[in-house]
Amino acid sequence: MDEELRSLTERLRRESGGSTAYGHLVATGDTGELAEVLTAPGQPLWARELVAFRLGVAGDRRAFESLVLLLNHRDAERCASAAYALARLGDPRTARAAAALATNELRVAYALHPVRLLVALRAPEAVPALITTLERRLRPHDPYRRVALECVAGLGALGDRRARPVLNEALAHPALAEAAVHALARIPGPR
Repeated sequence: MDEELRSLTERLRRESGGSTAYGHLVATGDTGELAEVLTAPGQPLWARELVAFRLGVAGDRRAFESLVLLLNHRDAERCASAAYALARLGDPRTARAAAALATNELRVAYALHPVRLLVALRAPEAVPALITTLERRLRPHDPYRRVALECVAGLGALGDRRARPVLNEALAHPALAEAAVHALARIPGPR
């Protein structure tokens, strides 16, 4: 069993409180039945997350909206699972949705996993979204250093020259300087 699926199923087993529905949703191979859980009224969050994850990693685009909602959840474990499934979903809307979440200043506290997803997707939206998000994190006393560090690392991994100016600005921030040096070293071309 995939490590991400194992971690998810263990966590959701605990959340389900030993529900018989949990065992059934883990075991069934009927994607139609799984998709019905996404829209059925009164379904618990653990059930919606489980079926969205299973459908997402199977490439079933019916999971897209649920996974995007989970990517923006306050619980980091739910965000991580959603990002994992979205990276495997193959839906062309994914990068645009992740970019919108990463650049939403009202939800910046939850931007870590959308930023990571953008880097994993290597989509055209990734570099502009990471630059925008990082520029906003360079303000004095910004409390979202983890998001800024993830943007710096992601821009280095993407290796796009458009990131040079913002990475050079990040050099002036002690918490980001070392990461910015490493990121700049990964970008081809003149310094």
